[in-house]
Amino acid sequence: MHRETPCAEGSLDRAVSVFVELRPRLFGIAYRVLGSAVEAEDVVQEVWLRWQRTDRSAVLSPVAFLSRTTTRLAINVAQSARVRRETYIGPWLPEPIDTSSDPEVGAQRAEALELALLLVLERLNPNERAAYVLREAFDYDYAEIADILQLSLVNVRKIVSRARKHLTTDQRETVDTGEHRRLLQAFLSAARTGDVASLEALLVPDAVSLSDGNGHVGAARVQVLGRARVANLATASPRFWSGADIRSVQANGRSAAMIHRDGRPTTFVTIAASKDGIHKLMWVFNPSKIAAFLDSRSRSTSALRLEGIAA
Repeated sequence: MHRETPCAEGSLDRAVSVFVELRPRLFGIAYRVLGSAVEAEDVVQEVWLRWQRTDRSAVLSPVAFLSRTTTRLAINVAQSARVRRETYIGPWLPEPIDTSSDPEVGAQRAEALELALLLVLERLNPNERAAYVLREAFDYDYAEIADILQLSLVNVRKIVSRARKHLTTDQRETVDTGEHRRLLQAFLSAARTGDVASLEALLVPDAVSLSDGNGHVGAARVQVLGRARVANLATASPRFWSGADIRSVQANGRSAAMIHRDGRPTTFVTIAASKDGIHKLMWVFNPSKIAAFLDSRSRSTSALRLEGIAA
């Protein structure tokens, strides 16, 4: 599917043009595999450096070359990230990214972008995540994925099938964007006013609340399970909501909210919901992830740091 003319021109201008065009896709692949915008940006930057050093006149397909390089680097980072996350304090959530300007983040399909799904993808090994992302979000065919991952075609088909089955058992059918926004706004309104009864009406019986703080004060260090407990947690501290400035944002293709205090963003929150109601609350208190979300707003397809290039 992804075919184009060879990159016969070896000029830097041509290299930049090709890379800028493909950059949203490369970032999208890396971000979905890693669940971190910061790590994904580092991967894309390394791909750019390698693209500079490559004999581009010998590259038959820039898309294939850059996709392969991005995916393999992301897999390497994911393998080391798994070890680092074993020491993470409390629940870990993917870094949310601002998608107000690019709702799909370079993909042909946006499904594999929601925070709840990225969280479930963490249960797959890096190769499985990469294969699933390339197939389901970017519509690469199995032969292309086999080449990227250096696996047999039969093996790739099995990996994607296994990943789908694994995710199907852990995922619930989601609501559309309009209903998601309505449920989030209703939750925030009820939580802010301490309306526990209304909160419980919005939640499914087995609702779960996850607070990502990595030891940050105010974040629960364990997941909170059950409708009543989640509702009570959301209203337990009136001081949390007192004076809070709640601002709507777009994150990972869905509605979310950023809570400010004294003009400073301190907490990100969004939900996952099915036709039965809200089944997952996701709170991000970790300052580094809040900063990463704000930085992602300025991410641009043409924002390249062209190190090592003479003017």
